Amino acid sequence: MTVTDKPGPADAPRVHCSVTDGIAHVELARPRARNAVDLPMCRQLRATFEEIDADDDVRVVLLSAQGPAFCAGADLKERAGRDAGWVRRRRLASFAAYEAIEQCRHPVVALVHGAVVGSGGEITLAADFAVAAESTTFRFPEPHWGTVGATQRLQRAIGKRRAKDLLFTGRPLPAAEALDLGVVSRLVPDDRLARTGADIAATIAKAPPLAIALTKRAVDLGSETDLDRGIRIEMAAIEQCLADSGWRDGVDRFAHRRSGGSHTPAEEQ
Repeated sequence: MTVTDKPGPADAPRVHCSVTDGIAHVELARPRARNAVDLPMCRQLRATFEEIDADDDVRVVLLSAQGPAFCAGADLKERAGRDAGWVRRRRLASFAAYEAIEQCRHPVVALVHGAVVGSGGEITLAADFAVAAESTTFRFPEPHWGTVGATQRLQRAIGKRRAKDLLFTGRPLPAAEALDLGVVSRLVPDDRLARTGADIAATIAKAPPLAIALTKRAVDLGSETDLDRGIRIEMAAIEQCLADSGWRDGVDRFAHRRSGGSHTPAEEQ
């Protein structure tokens, strides 16, 4: 018989969210458990990102965590006394949470630090890209816990053979190697992580929201097909941009910068 969910601490907030100036700040908020992912956190993550996805005032999401670790993986303690049916539903809840992060129409930037283990890696890879503190360490030890996980997003990020290395051995992956493999996009000193995230979010928030949303969708859909179909996806996105007045605002801003003598080499391409 499946043990029912217990009230009390299990109902406490595991995820904090606030929105300021178009930037949604989402925090894993279970620091005493090193932000281990349990069923309530899965449900709260999913609900939070579904709400963010529906919020037209949001321009970008920063996903971070409280305490010394970003996420220590799945909370295996909650599985004590449960049957296989409960564990199956728990895993489906985690998949739904990761998908809600990945499918959010707004850009999601993960800011990771400390230990990033198992489910923490899944959350990181579900974001559009990640910035890591230099002391961050990743591990994907699911097979050594007697389970299966991280077999899909990880291999898509770093390749099949490298994913097998990390999954079969469970070895630590230092931040510098994670950068080389493409698990994260940038490395910064530990004390610069929050500031770097704020700067990235402010830059993204300045861009026309429709163009950013369509760019995200075109990249994601294009990664699932060949180049010819990918170009068609991009052209459809361009047509949608042209049907909106936002592209004219972008051209006007560019012209204003040029007239003022302030432009970058990239703007001349």
